[in-house]
Amino acid sequence: MKHLIFVFLLISNFVFAQDLDATLKEAEKKEGFFAYYWSESKGKIYLEVSNLQDEFIYYPSLSRGIGSNDIGLDRGKLGSEHLVKWHKAGNKLLLIEPNSYYRAITDNPLERAAVEQSFAKSVLFGFEILKTDKDKYLIDLTPFLLRDAMEASSSITAAKQGSYTFDASRSAVFTPMCKNFPQNTEFEAIITLSGGNPGTFLREVAPNIDHLTMHQHHSFVKAPEPGFKMRAYDPRIGYNGISFFDYSTPINSPIEKHYISRHRLEKLDPTAAVSEAKKPIIYYLDNGTPEPIRTALFEGASWWNQAFEAAGYKNAFQMRMLPPDADPMDARYNVIQWVHRSTRGWSYGSSIIDPRTGEIIKGKVTLGSLRVRQDYLLAQGLMANFDTDISDDALLAMSLDRLRQLAAHEVGHTLGLPHNYISSTQNRASVMDYPHPQPELLNGKITLANAYTQAIGDYDKLSIRYGYQDFPAGSNEPAELQKIVKEGLTTNLRFLTDQDARPDGSLSPLTHLWDNGASPTAELQRLIGIRKTVLQSFSLNKIPANTPVAKLEEVFVPMYMFHRYQVQAVSKMLGGADYTYALKGDGQNILKPVAAKDQKEALAALLQTLDPEFLKVPQAVYGIIPPRPFRFDANTREVFKRRTGMAFDILTPAETSAQLTFSLLFEPKRVARLSTQNIQDASLPSLKSVMNQCTQKLLQTTVLAAETYSGQIARIVADMYLVHLRKITADKNTGINVKITVQEELSSIKGLMKVQKSPFASHALRLLGASDTDFEQATPTYFLAPDGQPIDEGQSWLGID
Repeated sequence: MKHLIFVFLLISNFVFAQDLDATLKEAEKKEGFFAYYWSESKGKIYLEVSNLQDEFIYYPSLSRGIGSNDIGLDRGKLGSEHLVKWHKAGNKLLLIEPNSYYRAITDNPLERAAVEQSFAKSVLFGFEILKTDKDKYLIDLTPFLLRDAMEASSSITAAKQGSYTFDASRSAVFTPMCKNFPQNTEFEAIITLSGGNPGTFLREVAPNIDHLTMHQHHSFVKAPEPGFKMRAYDPRIGYNGISFFDYSTPINSPIEKHYISRHRLEKLDPTAAVSEAKKPIIYYLDNGTPEPIRTALFEGASWWNQAFEAAGYKNAFQMRMLPPDADPMDARYNVIQWVHRSTRGWSYGSSIIDPRTGEIIKGKVTLGSLRVRQDYLLAQGLMANFDTDISDDALLAMSLDRLRQLAAHEVGHTLGLPHNYISSTQNRASVMDYPHPQPELLNGKITLANAYTQAIGDYDKLSIRYGYQDFPAGSNEPAELQKIVKEGLTTNLRFLTDQDARPDGSLSPLTHLWDNGASPTAELQRLIGIRKTVLQSFSLNKIPANTPVAKLEEVFVPMYMFHRYQVQAVSKMLGGADYTYALKGDGQNILKPVAAKDQKEALAALLQTLDPEFLKVPQAVYGIIPPRPFRFDANTREVFKRRTGMAFDILTPAETSAQLTFSLLFEPKRVARLSTQNIQDASLPSLKSVMNQCTQKLLQTTVLAAETYSGQIARIVADMYLVHLRKITADKNTGINVKITVQEELSSIKGLMKVQKSPFASHALRLLGASDTDFEQATPTYFLAPDGQPIDEGQSWLGID
């Protein structure tokens, strides 16, 4: 029997070898970084592997996405890069990712081996060797390609849009985008996920909700040649980059190392003050981008040459149109890609980097095509008058100015730069901030001429000098870099980023998204004045002729909520502190609480946004917003929610705006800081004093009792105030000192309401006297404001927003 099995195996192997040879003979061979065969009859890719000792970089991406910003599976999205190499184990080739986070940078091979053997590595995939020819091995790559490499199913689940899994029967290799080049090999597959229970976002974009098909791309890229010089990271000038533990570090030095990510760039003449580059950084704009957007993006991205000129380079950063026959996924091209979605959404700036050194191999920008329409809508609300001779050109000009800034911003991410959200308080020192438009009032009329910056910022030039300046041989590079840092400190060019800006309870009063001005409170007052001017004159002339009148609400919403982001900035003044990423001995302010005067002014400004007169919708406006026409979505995210059916609800705009202010004013971390800040400085407002002022302002008997529009808004605001205080006491994470202080204020309010003896007072007493369980069940659901973001890009703190 054993002999029969052996003979059978020999015959099977012989037949298989003959079949494989026949398959390869009819297959199309593509030479390049990795030679491969495409077999049309088998529908398979066979990869030829040699040089097992060489490391290379693998990364997946989405070449064709789903089209929903909320899910985030967009055309051009990059996956994580992996430094990998092949390992032969018997009749298998394993694709292994070494652990580059733990290293020993030393010439001692035994010391390096000790670290390598101490930490796990990862086998990404295993392949059976089909054929061996000396030092070449043939494998079937198809199973590696036909899988959900971008974990799209997990993204769909995380977005609560359904449950989907990879469907092999509906997936296949996509040969038109399988290409080979000297330094990279590219593969693409049609990937289908099948499942059900789709959410709203998925239903909006999928032609068939049972099967979702996208294109997933796989890139094998040659690792960069030696010679790239790593540059140390300094926290005072922001750069993304790599970190790792170096176990060869002396005991008295930090073991964790931080380096910046940057493109390889060298001067032709390092001794010259200004020199051309040996190899310039070239970015290519998607040739599918329409005019006039194409020109705006091209110009905005080109701003970076200003920064490289400041670093001593001539024409080192260049923009070109992507050649018609080029593949945006080709690793040789840094690409700015124009992407369409069903709704407006974020843009992204991301990079593929060498995990060993931080060298940027490929920059990839993804810009959402509907973003510009939101900017146009802002301009339309601010100054359009379609019944007069005000030109549509002014609205388009502001929108294109914003696109220029957006292109510069996203390219900045791909050059290695993170967000710098403090720069908006420093005369717009960086395009890496999120810019709110800056309209101005001149002679009672709004102008948009200065809405957005028109050039690269001073901080941007400083950061590019730090990251890219090429120093002559013999220079003390660390000392030269410190000179650049000190120059920034001297000129107050500071860096604070997402961790300082994004949380509503964050500490810095100067670091926020979409804010402006050196004084947050002064800028809020300025915007309130502009908002008042716009709302007082708001009419049908804000939309063109032959537009459904109901569409007017979509123009009205961002004008009514025009103060929303500056309110977030001002709220950070309360219990806030100015601080820096200081290093010992550099002379910077370490941490300084916001002055008492500034905190009190901030509270007064926030209370102003809760005044019924501020929250009213002008009568002329709510009289011209009719129900939505047939086939125009009444549940669009761009308009206020309503409790009045098809009729415009004149109370919910006030509710949504007030809810925003209260959620910021009584954010848990802010409340906790208010409860302790005057212990260190008695002049600073306490939580008790803040609540006392709110009570005096928001619980006035005369306003609450009035059966008027103002009175109804005042009741909503007062009810919100009480509910927010009760929620603080009910939150199990609230500290005991905060609970006692809030409970004391609530007791005082009970006494006040007993004296009032009004309908609202009776409601308030029932609310305050309810048990925690009854209160939880009776707590109203307040409407949140319609979508505001993105009026720019970026969710991710690294620019993959």
